[in-house]
Amino acid sequence: MSTLFRHFRVHQVFGANTNVGKTILTTALVRASAQRGKNVYYLKPVSTGPLEDADDYHVNRHTADYKKSVHAECLFRYDEPVSPHLAVKMKADLEGQDVILPPSDGTFLDSVANRIRTYAKSSLNPTHMYLETAGGVHSPALSGTSQADCYRPLFLPTVLIGDSKLGGISSTISSYESLLLRGYIIDAIVLFRDDYYQNAEYLKPYFAERGVFVHTVNAPPERLSDLAANFTSTDKYYATITALDTEHGVGPVVDHLDVCHSKRLDELESMPKRAHDSIWWPFAQHGLMKGEKDVTVIDSAYSDFFSITNKSASSPTESILEPQFDGSASWWTQTLGHAHPSLTLAAAKASGRYGHVMFPQSVHLPALKLAERLVKGGPGKGWASRAFISDNGSTGMEVALKMALRAFTSRQQTEIKEDEKKQLGILGLKGSYHGDTIGAMDACEEGVYTCEWHNAKGYWFDPPTVGIKNGEVFITVPATLSSFPISHDVRADSLANVYDVENRINSSLARAYAMYITRALEALEKRGGPKLAALVLEPLLMGAGGMIFVDPLFQRVLIDTVRGRRSGSSTSWSGLPVIFDEVFVGLHRIGMESTGPLLGVYPDISVNAKVLTGGLLPLAVTLASNSIFEAFLSDSKADALLHGHSYTAHPIGCEVANETLAILDKVTKSDEWVAAQQSWAKPDGTASPVWSLWDPHFIIAISKLPQVKEVMTLGCVLSIKIKDDASGYTSHSAQTLFQSLTRASQEDGTLSTAPGGAAFGMHFRTLGDVAYFMTSLNTSSTVIRSIEDKIWQTLNE
Repeated sequence: MSTLFRHFRVHQVFGANTNVGKTILTTALVRASAQRGKNVYYLKPVSTGPLEDADDYHVNRHTADYKKSVHAECLFRYDEPVSPHLAVKMKADLEGQDVILPPSDGTFLDSVANRIRTYAKSSLNPTHMYLETAGGVHSPALSGTSQADCYRPLFLPTVLIGDSKLGGISSTISSYESLLLRGYIIDAIVLFRDDYYQNAEYLKPYFAERGVFVHTVNAPPERLSDLAANFTSTDKYYATITALDTEHGVGPVVDHLDVCHSKRLDELESMPKRAHDSIWWPFAQHGLMKGEKDVTVIDSAYSDFFSITNKSASSPTESILEPQFDGSASWWTQTLGHAHPSLTLAAAKASGRYGHVMFPQSVHLPALKLAERLVKGGPGKGWASRAFISDNGSTGMEVALKMALRAFTSRQQTEIKEDEKKQLGILGLKGSYHGDTIGAMDACEEGVYTCEWHNAKGYWFDPPTVGIKNGEVFITVPATLSSFPISHDVRADSLANVYDVENRINSSLARAYAMYITRALEALEKRGGPKLAALVLEPLLMGAGGMIFVDPLFQRVLIDTVRGRRSGSSTSWSGLPVIFDEVFVGLHRIGMESTGPLLGVYPDISVNAKVLTGGLLPLAVTLASNSIFEAFLSDSKADALLHGHSYTAHPIGCEVANETLAILDKVTKSDEWVAAQQSWAKPDGTASPVWSLWDPHFIIAISKLPQVKEVMTLGCVLSIKIKDDASGYTSHSAQTLFQSLTRASQEDGTLSTAPGGAAFGMHFRTLGDVAYFMTSLNTSSTVIRSIEDKIWQTLNE
């Protein structure tokens, strides 16, 4: 990940094209830095072509007067003067080998990052470093990946060498925008003066409007055929453009890059206090904060990692930035990791084509494709007929509640008075959470997330839960079922058996659940409780309530009971309309696209968000069966679903969602997923209905530790409940126990796998006595094993 040192300024040099003078201008920057008394490192990660033409050799030859302070190096060298990805193949052909595998992007970046760290530690004096890429911005790296994407995890400030020749205006702007779309900090654009094409005369005002520094440098002399004469001529040119008083030399560029470096350091240093003085954070008790030191500054993010300020950095040779694993998947949103280029480009595509457009009685292609994908081939397949697109999970749930309540009152119109409609309640489970808007809060019982205006409307069952204790799987039955002949902890043979709902549906436990639910509902009616109009569930896993893994059999029996035993697809709802809140669990977060197939029942309404757009921006979709949709059909506008947002079905969100779903189709068939599923297979080798990206042996091992009360996992989610007498959301036990995970240490003995090979800490969230850890859907098994090592070591300290 990104590194940043106080005394060690690093800039990466990209070219707008080949033959734009990238090496000449980088050599000049090296020489000018040395002339200012700096130690200077030049790194050419990949070189192709004859040794005598190598860029690092050129730098060394033309900085000979500064050889004590200049060091030039190349990491990967190939003989053929072609694109790096092709040079690897040609080397295999020349050596008579079938194939020579290039280093992976990870290995390549580790090599570059290690060099940067080594250089930074080698001197306490002010030092400059220039890293020169090959070819243009999108020239392939050794693996074939575009350089713009390959180098992005390092997040180095950038100098773009513009193109001064015919067509150079377009290639320079295009290269700038390619880097900008990937989040690069572009500190300067430098190009040669050319009195004929005068590209700089156009580019300077163009980029000035965008706050980008553009500088022109006198062009080099023509190359001479006599090598000695050419060297003398070139060296004289370098002496001229690096002189301190040369208007069109590189001196102003070096000075500007120093200023940019200092400004970035100052900004990062000032951000905690500025934020502490002006921001009201969600889910944070400001009264417990000890000032600016409790503020985490996130400088950038890539893949599964933040790049944050290192508060303990004291030595000038220590980076003030360090990687931190995003252990909550940024509040459960991250699907494919941060800054995924395909999602960024999808957003840019829709932004450029539409911006935002009105949606009622209109359609645009991104929204149509998304609706069809979710209804016909996604979580709505077989039961849903319509998709209502809104702007986040909470509002998606409010839409669902409106749908369900209208459907119920339409069917009950002869039995329910107008004033009774305002008092309708919902049926749900204790620990539910459906969002922070008032209507979504009213669908939950009183709790820590509710507010003064909250009016809990409904009845909530205390659900049986699933967990792994001391290496064994248990269903924990609440005390409210104590009148039935059921022990508090029901031991299960395996997780696979617990989630094999169809084989459990006729069990004695299922019958006990049904009797308990029926009696409770009958008692509620007798004592004049609220009239229930819908069943609202977070299927299988209730997240914000404390990562509560509900016994799927209980939810299945509850659905069957309120529907009058109807199972399978919803063609016409019965009893009560059933809503699945799949904002958290849906779209493969817990290893399945939707929970309906596992439960053996489908909802009448469901809501998806979070994973839907890959964590890039908010969007939600509420799916509904045709019978729900028909409850709003009439000749009166007043009977329509009068709910909407200014940004309903915004094209950018829809386009990003379509791209996310397309990538997920590949991720869910990947070797990593197949291997994880196989590791959770039943003893006879057959597939388990549930599985996890977390290792089963690790899960069993930590469940046996003395301070751990219970462990559970599905898909990307790992939940660890700590033994604590003061359990619940307000407990600090989990936060205290795992606090050391936030530190990045090379001494912890664990494998370090952040991009760039640096040791990393972990960002994580807790829910009282529960610590949860979450990955993206494409987090590598290597990273997950590393996190498991860190958790194991922390629990054993």
